[in-house]
Amino acid sequence: MRQVRQPILLDRPIAVSDASFDRVTADTTVPVLVDFYADWCGPCKIMAPLLDDVARRKSGEVLVTSSIPDKNPATGMRFGIRGIPTLILFRQGKEVGRRVGAVPAADIESLLNAS
Repeated sequence: MRQVRQPILLDRPIAVSDASFDRVTADTTVPVLVDFYADWCGPCKIMAPLLDDVARRKSGEVLVTSSIPDKNPATGMRFGIRGIPTLILFRQGKEVGRRVGAVPAADIESLLNAS
């Protein structure tokens, strides 16, 4: 049976798991913004449209991803996720910036400019 493959849409956040996290954050030529969130989290729901907008506007410049610590506990523990939402920016697999809690769009832009 022929498998139909769908293209990965990079104009919206893509999910990463414990298994794919290192590959996605280290093997990407652009910075990777990871949104650690939960479906039940009110502030996370507030952040979702802002992150969708960043993914659309910065497609090809920044890869926006998401991870649910409850479903990916190894990654959450590894990065000390204690509150959600938490945004972490990675460049070549290394953390270069972090924001915790619901933040305005200007703070996301500031994070993206972290070196």
